[in-house]
Amino acid sequence: MGLFKSNKREPVSKLNIRKNDIVRVIAGEDRGMEGKILKVFPKKQQIIVEGINFIKRHTKPSQDNPQGGIIEKEGPIHFSNVMVVCPNCGNPTRIGIKVLEDGSRARICRNCSEMIVSS
Repeated sequence: MGLFKSNKREPVSKLNIRKNDIVRVIAGEDRGMEGKILKVFPKKQQIIVEGINFIKRHTKPSQDNPQGGIIEKEGPIHFSNVMVVCPNCGNPTRIGIKVLEDGSRARICRNCSEMIVSS
């Protein structure tokens, strides 16, 4: 009975982080570093941040890389280990949602209450 995984999908939590946001790492090996989000994986709840969490990939020679060898690239980190940096006040902050008069939703900084616009 309990041996097999059910076919029901796990609910995906809503990420308040978007591509091109500037974030600061708050936990882990790269704590205190800042970078821009390059890619977001909502189902895995992970992100790839520019210049953070480098991993080494051993590659065979190919047409793209005829030499082969060891390549360093950014690896994914969990989204809970980063905080968005507010472009207005410059501090890491939590994200709030504000409904505007026209009915659209905008992300706001919890520290300075200014709107956060992704670049």
